[in-house]
Amino acid sequence: MSIRAHLRISGRVQGVFFRDGTRDMATRLGLGGWVRNMPDGTVEAVFEGNEGRVKEAVEWCRNGPPHARVSDVRVEWERPAGEFSGFEIRY
Repeated sequence: MSIRAHLRISGRVQGVFFRDGTRDMATRLGLGGWVRNMPDGTVEAVFEGNEGRVKEAVEWCRNGPPHARVSDVRVEWERPAGEFSGFEIRY
């Protein structure tokens, strides 16, 4: 079953390769979606794909890459749209 998660990640998550790490992890898991830095210092991400793999990606974001310090992850579960052909960093 395909699911979609929309995340907002807070903490020290910019300037620590969070976007790169997220893209690498999502690509390895075969997920579609995107990740981007937000002006307020958070990171926003959308993952879409296999339920187990999307949940694995959400759990990865609770820690992030080695230099990140995640303080909060807000997750909204949305209806999958099937719009992604891969995972990208948005600017």
